[in-house]
Amino acid sequence: MARTMTSDARKKDTREKIELGGLIVKAGLRYEKRALLLGALIDVALRIKGDEGERSRLTAIGAEAFSNDDQ
Repeated sequence: MARTMTSDARKKDTREKIELGGLIVKAGLRYEKRALLLGALIDVALRIKGDEGERSRLTAIGAEAFSNDDQ
């Protein structure tokens, strides 16, 4: 039983990582260096902490990008 739960958790974790990688591709950053990507993500994490305006601005950009998938 514990082995199945571990396997299910690992599958869920793997799926989540694949989806997150897809976001990098969707943003047009597929060929950027990993250090740049990590630096950019860390910078964003720091900038949105406590800044609802920046969080909302970036959320709107992302939502627009997702809505463009339908077209």
